Amino acid sequence: MTINAQHTDPSRNPIAHATVSLPARLTALALEEPDRPAITDDTDTITRSELDRRTNQLARRFAALGVTAGSMVSIALPNSIRHLESSIAAWKLGAIPQPLSHRLPRDEMERILEVADPALVVGLEPPNGRPWFDGDADVSQESGAPLPDIVSPAWKAPTSGGSTGTPKLIVSGQQATIEGVLRRADALRLDRNGVILTTAPMYHNAPNMFSLMALLQGHHVVLMRRFDAERTLRLITEFAVTWLYVVPTMMGRILRLPEEIRLDVDVSTLRTVLHVGAPCPEKVKRGWLDWIGPEKVWELYSGTEAQAGCMIDGNEWLAHPGSVGRVGSGAMSVRDGAFEPVSAGTVGEIWMRPEPGTPATYRYLGAHARTRDGWDSLGDMGYFDEDGYLYLTDRISDMILVGGANVYPAEIESALAEHSAVLTCAVIGLPDEDLGNTVHAVVQSAHPVSEDEILDHLRTRLVSYKLPRSVEFSDTPLRDDAGKVRRGALREARLRTPAS
Repeated sequence: MTINAQHTDPSRNPIAHATVSLPARLTALALEEPDRPAITDDTDTITRSELDRRTNQLARRFAALGVTAGSMVSIALPNSIRHLESSIAAWKLGAIPQPLSHRLPRDEMERILEVADPALVVGLEPPNGRPWFDGDADVSQESGAPLPDIVSPAWKAPTSGGSTGTPKLIVSGQQATIEGVLRRADALRLDRNGVILTTAPMYHNAPNMFSLMALLQGHHVVLMRRFDAERTLRLITEFAVTWLYVVPTMMGRILRLPEEIRLDVDVSTLRTVLHVGAPCPEKVKRGWLDWIGPEKVWELYSGTEAQAGCMIDGNEWLAHPGSVGRVGSGAMSVRDGAFEPVSAGTVGEIWMRPEPGTPATYRYLGAHARTRDGWDSLGDMGYFDEDGYLYLTDRISDMILVGGANVYPAEIESALAEHSAVLTCAVIGLPDEDLGNTVHAVVQSAHPVSEDEILDHLRTRLVSYKLPRSVEFSDTPLRDDAGKVRRGALREARLRTPAS
């Protein structure tokens, strides 16, 4: 079944114009209301005019360190004013911002940087002597005068571990122009001059993308360095937040706060609560619809690749429980193993493409897309109902969603295999009420080894959210003679008999 998009008319967005660069847009906002707050982090607030001046200074420092038009700037910083400034400074040089976790182990960082080959790394000091800029460095001695206008060939290039366990970059197909970046701002309910609260790390695509888009729409962007359920509510009240980004894990934690805490804060300013990143448990979804109002709670289904997407608000969801909505951009088709479209209600693989005749929405560095006859697959399974509403059922790949973050078993297994005691291993996801899933490792060892030893080994190779929550030891091989492992069977066995 193929569903075509209901495309948003770009003419509805009065600021859309193909020749307006993102830096020019931010400069125009600064001239419009120079003293309006632009960004607040855990320690400071800067205005629009300060943002414009400071990013001119930062761009000049980046240029002195070797950043040029078309090059990558890897940004390995916690959520902070400097994080967003670094993306803008890259744009002002025609470069491409490339967000990374600021907690990456050196081995993992080196693998990503080999793919990205950035002109500069900001924040976390890179291995192998790559050009580096300390994220806390003072650039106030640089000139804050305007720079020549320029358009970056891609406005972002987030990373993904990929189903192979090797890192890849997803380089946006949109240039750094208003027409390219803000064409779907209305559909995302990112209207003008609101206040957005960013609750998740900006090395993930969604919080990074929404924060930058909101800034370009004149929003005051409020950044949390680390999510905390109660503090989230306090910040909504303090800053009169209008647009909130959350993942289902966060939604559940907020709902589990004592009722007196939730009732003691004012969330009436919220106009949009957007959740993405993982399936939302029905109990959590209904709790938010009852509390905030169904017209304010929206769910988005799309990939970083942005070929196509669905959205659904709470009222539609109540009429179609469990759906992620109807296609609102691009096109989607559910197909069987022979690549034939299936009928409504039949589960198949979900294939996507942008509107025919439009430019590609992304390109990979370090990987190849799963494509067929002009369609791409992200490995999701699902079905459309008779009304064109999409329902997700599972993923073809073994990717594990942990609190909205993508975790790939092959990457963890590769790190496990580097331990001298590990003969064979397999990594699966097990259900968790809080995170959606947790990572569980099954290890066949050559000699006795403790769980703590295994985890200490992995901590030097993997970022914290990829670490197994539990490790199980097996007496038998976990792979066949061809090196294959049946992760689905392992998971089903542990769901029947939970691991101790």
